[in-house]
Amino acid sequence: MKKKVDDFEKEIVKPDFWNNTGYAQKVSEESADLKETLIFFGKIENEIAEIEELSALTNIDEDMMAELNEKARELEGKLRKEEIKIFLAGKNDRNDALVSIYAGAGGVDAQDWSGMLVKMYLKYFENNGYAVKIIDSSRGDEGGIKSIDIEVKGKYAYGYLKGEAGVHRLVRLSPFNAKHLRHTSFAKVEVLPMSESLKEIKINPEDIEIDTYRSSGPGGQNVNKVETAVRIHYLPTGIFVAAQSERSQAQNKEKALEILKLKIMQQVTEKEEEEKSAIRKSSGKAKWANQIRSYVLHPYKMVKDHRTNIETSDVKKVLDEGRLDQFIEAELKGLA
Repeated sequence: MKKKVDDFEKEIVKPDFWNNTGYAQKVSEESADLKETLIFFGKIENEIAEIEELSALTNIDEDMMAELNEKARELEGKLRKEEIKIFLAGKNDRNDALVSIYAGAGGVDAQDWSGMLVKMYLKYFENNGYAVKIIDSSRGDEGGIKSIDIEVKGKYAYGYLKGEAGVHRLVRLSPFNAKHLRHTSFAKVEVLPMSESLKEIKINPEDIEIDTYRSSGPGGQNVNKVETAVRIHYLPTGIFVAAQSERSQAQNKEKALEILKLKIMQQVTEKEEEEKSAIRKSSGKAKWANQIRSYVLHPYKMVKDHRTNIETSDVKKVLDEGRLDQFIEAELKGLA
């Protein structure tokens, strides 16, 4: 790491370094990350030395030994958290992410389940310090969510979230059924990396239809007064995207086009993978048949990931508090 930082420093001081802004920014960010990691390991070395020094004392008592054991456990936790970064070396792992959630077939139950997933992920984003913006959402007729697009910004956002793509299954006693029967609901999660390469994608104006409508989300004085929200239909493939998070129609159009390019890029990637008959698990494809996790509330309580077999009976901690780390970390190691 030290050698790599030295190499980066030599690169950064070159007169023409900032001529290629994209490359320069990438090198600067990677150099800063490596420096941060080196500082982290420097602190770890000091903590290990302190534990070794104290544990070598001849007059150590039970209280001090208990304190040292606690320090060792804390140290192990820090190292385990740092270890996960080893598995975040993918092309887009450092990027921000677009997380989309869609209700499956099943009417109100499925829409309610989508709403529950949205709350779970928003808690997870909050726990991990990610900046979040809801780009567009379509609410259910009786509550819940039909579909939603969430922009997630933060270091390694895509890397951590890519394994969440797929179908999530809920089993419970339906609160919308008069007989209160057990019901199974499905929702699909799609995770796409925000990328600088989107700028290279050119869209023919003749290939899109643009509609405007009144925004139902936050946006200041214009909300519900002026048609600031934008919906775009991409005619060649039938993709629909929308944005209503920005204050002006122009800004929402720009954001919608960005999402459209993201969806086009993903569609091309999926087509290439299918043609090669080598669809990788790490692609994060979210077909309806690709069920990745079950959340059971009746007749027992359990959340189980079907890829890693990680499970917990503390459903409340997962759904209400967004504690997804054990599932996400296990899947990251599995993908690697």
